[in-house]
Amino acid sequence: QVQLVESGGGSVQAGGSLTLSCAASGDTYSRYCMGWFRQAPGKERERVAYLNRVGSTGYADSAKGRFTISQDNSKNMLYLQMNNLKPEDTAMYFCAADSALLRCLDNPRYWGQGTQVTVSS
Repeated sequence: QVQLVESGGGSVQAGGSLTLSCAASGDTYSRYCMGWFRQAPGKERERVAYLNRVGSTGYADSAKGRFTISQDNSKNMLYLQMNNLKPEDTAMYFCAADSALLRCLDNPRYWGQGTQVTVSS
């Protein structure tokens, strides 16, 4: 079992920055791959960024150049640094994890409860 708890969401103006955090606990093997997803009202869930334990990362086109995913294995923490935020970044952001990369990219097994990010123009 894996438990994920996000924090760090909030309201910012366009151009601002936020750092989301995800505290992870439980089976390390099941957290081989971790990622951030988001979902806005009326829209499909979108994978924002992911990384795995060997250091590979990936970003959605909408996040490239603005968002950075990182982890601190010593603290069991996952982060998403978001810069130059835009109103279209407004969504509920979720931390997720899986033991398998392919499943992690599409429909991870473990999810946090989400943290809201609101960007005003």
